[in-house]
Amino acid sequence: MKTIKFLIYIGISWFSIHELYTIFDGIFSQPQKSEFAIIFGNTVNEDGTLSRRLEERVKKGLELYKSNTVEKLFVSGGLGKEGHYEGQKMAEYLIHKGVPANAIFIDDEGNTSWLTALNFKKQFPNCKSVVVVSQFYHITRSKLAFRKIDIDQVSGASPNYFEWRDLYGLFREFFGFYKYYFILSFDH
Repeated sequence: MKTIKFLIYIGISWFSIHELYTIFDGIFSQPQKSEFAIIFGNTVNEDGTLSRRLEERVKKGLELYKSNTVEKLFVSGGLGKEGHYEGQKMAEYLIHKGVPANAIFIDDEGNTSWLTALNFKKQFPNCKSVVVVSQFYHITRSKLAFRKIDIDQVSGASPNYFEWRDLYGLFREFFGFYKYYFILSFDH
């Protein structure tokens, strides 16, 4: 019985420490001057507008571009159930905000963070620096994904936008992080 209690204590402690690190890393991550900002997709509304969560991500990427922190933007996502490609809609938004089309690269097959990383590496095999842009709880795992594909410099940026559902995202990221850490490799 003592062994079970001890293991439960260790598990809860590990989970808590990991979650605190993820929160701190996501909220206080400082974007470094890089070649690309990688903006991860999210819901596009049925009318083709960006959901608030996605719009805040894109605004953060736009801010990095306008401040010359990044040279180019890589927008990645899949085809949502609403019938819109997330990457296409993010690119339209950015172009509408004055970003030249030749500074935006679209990945319509980035259905997961890992696929986004792999698709980016295929398109830009010599890139050495990126800033991942997503919600705070997703930054740590996103940085791991890009490090696993041999990007030397990976930093993160998160919009100052929070929702109650972030608690679920934070919980889920614990398991996602270790899946990426132990299971996924560049060969996949």
